[in-house]
Amino acid sequence: MQQHIDSYDFTGKKAIVRVDFNVPLNEKFEITDDTRIRAAMPTLKAIVEKGGSVIIMSHLGRPKGVDNKFSLRHIVDHVAAKLGVPVKFADDCMKADELAASLKPGEALLLENLRFYAEEEGKPRGLAEDATDEQKAAAKAEVKASQKEFVKHLASYADCYVNDAFGTAHRAHASTALIAKYFPNDKMFGYLMEGEIKAIDNVLHNAERPLTAIIGGSKVSSKLAVLKNLVGKVDNLIIGGGMGYTFIKAQGGKIGQSLHEDDLMPEALAILEEAKAKGVNVYLSTETVITQEFSNDAQTKVVSSFEIPEDWEGVDAGPHSLAAWKKVINSSKTILWNGPVGVFEIPNFAKGTLRIAEDLAEATADGAYTLVGGGDSVAAVTQMGFADKVSYVSTGGGAMLEAIEGKDLPGIAAVRE
Repeated sequence: MQQHIDSYDFTGKKAIVRVDFNVPLNEKFEITDDTRIRAAMPTLKAIVEKGGSVIIMSHLGRPKGVDNKFSLRHIVDHVAAKLGVPVKFADDCMKADELAASLKPGEALLLENLRFYAEEEGKPRGLAEDATDEQKAAAKAEVKASQKEFVKHLASYADCYVNDAFGTAHRAHASTALIAKYFPNDKMFGYLMEGEIKAIDNVLHNAERPLTAIIGGSKVSSKLAVLKNLVGKVDNLIIGGGMGYTFIKAQGGKIGQSLHEDDLMPEALAILEEAKAKGVNVYLSTETVITQEFSNDAQTKVVSSFEIPEDWEGVDAGPHSLAAWKKVINSSKTILWNGPVGVFEIPNFAKGTLRIAEDLAEATADGAYTLVGGGDSVAAVTQMGFADKVSYVSTGGGAMLEAIEGKDLPGIAAVRE
């Protein structure tokens, strides 16, 4: 049975908390962005303040085994400073029995990187490149079998389980999807997870209309399931970024050297047809900033998105496109944004994406509910200083995408079961 963090009695109990402390480190192992650590603090502090102790578990990077470069040892002091209590460290997540048992109320323990063990992801390691299908199957079965003992051991450290790692909620890993069953009456979401779930529900299930989705990014293939699901839910669908040129070419437009996927043109036309049948307004870029080279100093021109010269390519939304999209945004009550509408990595081609961030901040101030997710979208609102001027900024790009696709996320389902 799912519990709630506000009503659960943590007094004298040990809570094992799955967080997402997969933070970027520089060559000196210094944290360059502690957003994910700060995001988990309300949950960790609440447990400590309610008389419980916390056993913190997370992954860091994608190690192939034990590797100091990916050790959570590097972040212990920072976590302690943010939490406000000393944090003990277990240098092996499977050998923390004594440290966990000795935890007193108000204390904290950080386990070493879960992914140092293949069992966390349930994927075999060290297979030869020429391994046969039988060998691969046997290795996978072996990891799955040992995974049960792995997750059972982790669960033995604690009295209750809290999942506050939305960034990994779409992964069916041991610490997100399997461990909850060992706490049938003592499992719950942390505040971060609750906020993410509520934000997505506000858009997909409880939206005040008109509902507008702005979907950008480079390829249709990476967002195809998202677009298909949204066509049946939104009133307005703005498609920007590189993926827009596939839609434009599919309708007979001339897109020059712009990024596109010919094999997905039938899918693009099908989405447009479905949108028309359901009364959904689709807005593509009508005017595009084009260039002949990927450089911040490159010469650019603004042309019709349907008339791009052969040796030029589109790299950002043009002024007319942005003006048209702004009108749609201003008339909306709920807005979802995922993905840039230009080449965000190059400043001169990021202007359209930054303009969207500005428009969403204005819409929020006017009473709209705005949800922003995805790396470059989040970077845009942060760069503009608007992270606190939109309704919600999602911490999990991949998890948010799968939720928008309509999928049940394993990390959420495990707690709700």
